[in-house]
Amino acid sequence: MRILVLGGDGYLGWPAAMYLSARDHDVAVIDNFLKRRWELELNAQPLIPTSTLQKRVQVWEEVTNHHISCAIGDLCDYEFVRTALGRFRPEAIVHFGEQPSAPFSMVDQRRSVLTEVNNITGTLNVLWAMHEVVPSAHLVKLGSMGEYGTPNIDIEEGFIEIEYHGRKGVFPFPKQPLSFYHLSKVHDSHNIMFACGVWKLRSTDLHQGIVYGVATDETECDARLATSFHYDGIFGTSLNRFCVQAVAGVPLTLYGSGSQTRPFLNIRDTLRSVELAILNPPQAGEYRVFNQFTETFSILELAETVRSQAEKLGCAATIEHLPNPRVEEEEHHYCPRHQKLLGLGLEPHLLSDVLVDSMLVAIRNHAHRVRRESILPRVQWDSTPGMAGPAIETRQSELSAVSMSRFSEWVLQRDVGGGAGMRFPPTADGEKLAADGLEEKAAPKAD
Repeated sequence: MRILVLGGDGYLGWPAAMYLSARDHDVAVIDNFLKRRWELELNAQPLIPTSTLQKRVQVWEEVTNHHISCAIGDLCDYEFVRTALGRFRPEAIVHFGEQPSAPFSMVDQRRSVLTEVNNITGTLNVLWAMHEVVPSAHLVKLGSMGEYGTPNIDIEEGFIEIEYHGRKGVFPFPKQPLSFYHLSKVHDSHNIMFACGVWKLRSTDLHQGIVYGVATDETECDARLATSFHYDGIFGTSLNRFCVQAVAGVPLTLYGSGSQTRPFLNIRDTLRSVELAILNPPQAGEYRVFNQFTETFSILELAETVRSQAEKLGCAATIEHLPNPRVEEEEHHYCPRHQKLLGLGLEPHLLSDVLVDSMLVAIRNHAHRVRRESILPRVQWDSTPGMAGPAIETRQSELSAVSMSRFSEWVLQRDVGGGAGMRFPPTADGEKLAADGLEEKAAPKAD
């Protein structure tokens, strides 16, 4: 199957591309590397050295003899999107290509607008290009469980039946998003559902929980295939961050009481979920939602698990409660359903002591790269834009241990090598995507 992965340079996009390629799909990736620029702006680089996308594509082919095509471009540029879909003509499109962070969207006015414009415009462009060029393609879109918020009722998978004044109907489940980032996901969901209805497109919206993990079968083939792994207060997720804090000898920092309950899944289950969605497509005109997670934990439970395992490895981890920088309920009901992917055959990799141990060991191998000053939250939801509040700022200063000179030196040494460039394999009519750009050509025929 011809599968196009949008956001193929990212934490999930790159492993997904390799995972699908290893299963003999014809895979192409698109990215514009904007997140790498944001990482530099916010001093939030990944823990594990991450080669350029072009270099990783090259290494993947050397190691496995599987080819992944690569094109560089912006999903907010409609002509680029339309041309790329026309040349590659995907049967499935896996959409990871969005700004992925709630804290980033709350930093200030510029970044909140950037988040919504980037995410919503990019997805709209993909929908229009599908409509005009590949209307039979299946869009597998990465949504978020954060779209639902924490309502005081059980959360259904996308839709809920309501009876009101003697009449019944099925409606999208009410959304109570937790940030401007999550709001962008809500807008995406509405736009995709509308497009499926009016243009008879087909889409699976994966409302994903919080992903954790360092490695997949494919990244373990060669160290140069590593994906980005964030632990900072902007792009890092809670379990990944706790493991890094334990190894670095920094207190595991909880926001508020830590009673907040959230859905989680292993990175390997993310990849399998995407594959299951692709292999079991919806009908034309169908928009469906899968709640993509395997377990729920309170943040305190996660921290205690990490602390216990870290101590077994000789890391004296402690837990510290910070003033919560977010505006959220800490004590709440949380019971989301997640039966659809299990029904398709997902076999979860549940959180275990062995898995936490493996993460801690992998992180320990890169402990010298931990930037302690970037771990704590730097964004306060209800305060001055970009400020974390006095208590958090004071703790941030206490933990700061890495100078800007060392940071600059590391940036200069980063791998910026070349690689495969922008190229897609030939389409049925023999066209190629040019290595030096996406020049205008005759509009491709629709399916």
